[in-house]
Formats: sequence, structure tokens, C-alpha cells
Amino acid sequence: MVEAFDNIEMKIPAKPEYIGVIRLTLSGIASRMGFGYEMIEDLKIATSEAITNAIQHAYKEDAAGEIFVGFTVFPNRLDVVVADQGRSFDVEKTKSETGPYDENEKVEFMREGGLGLYLIESLMDEVRFHYKKGVTVLMTKYLEGEQVETDARIVST
Repeated sequence: MVEAFDNIEMKIPAKPEYIGVIRLTLSGIASRMGFGYEMIEDLKIATSEAITNAIQHAYKEDAAGEIFVGFTVFPNRLDVVVADQGRSFDVEKTKSETGPYDENEKVEFMREGGLGLYLIESLMDEVRFHYKKGVTVLMTKYLEGEQVETDARIVST
């Protein structure tokens, strides 16, 4: 097992073509920790969504933006941080403007946006948002999965 409190940090350009680099790194870290295939896929999807949100919303007009991605390895969990220094947004407002979705509604008529937040919260055990100058998403996945938090917490700094 990996030692407690190991930190892996990466900074990528705010461009979609670098998401795969993060997914590969995350897959290697989670596999080494002992996460199963489905949990690794959950981690990759949630992290990809957080990065995609940063690319699409934080740096719309700034091609030179960067995204920080950090992984903190603990004996029983993996913490993933995705942070940008772009434009902030109101998480609660975004969540209230999306969903609930009607299961009979055709995909092409669904509202755009907000689905990434829903996926992140559904796939991770704990999710916290910090926003003021930029947005930081802190996500936790437990090895055993028993530490599930029912609601994400919103923290403004």
C-alpha cells in the first residue's frame, strides 16, 4: 500500500487535449492504491467533469489559462483537487437552474450545463467547492465506499 499523505501535483493548460493525461495519471494512482475498475472509472469521470467545467467556464476568453490538479493519497481514500483561477460561478445557483430531469425527456431537449456537477456529486463520496477567485473542487473517494456523504458542502472563501 502507498504511504499516507503522498501528494502528486500537476498543472495543465486549460485545453481538452490534456484531460487524457490526468485520466491516465489518476488511473495509475488509484490502481496502485487498490481501487477496483468501477471505482477507478468513477474517479476518472468525476475528475474529467471538473476539469471540463474549468475549461468551459473559467477560461472562455483566456486561452492561456491553467488548471491545477492534485492527488493526495491516504491509506483509506484518495482526495482529488481541481482548481482554476478563472471566473467564479455560484454553485448553488447552477444546481438550482438544472434538474430535476424528466426521465421521459429526450436527450436533445435537455438543458445544457449542470450535468457535470450532478455526475461529480453522484460518483464521489465527498465533494466540496471553494469559490471566490476561481473555483476549487475537492473530491474524495474512499477505498471501501462506506463514508458516503449525502450532500456536497459549499464553502465560499
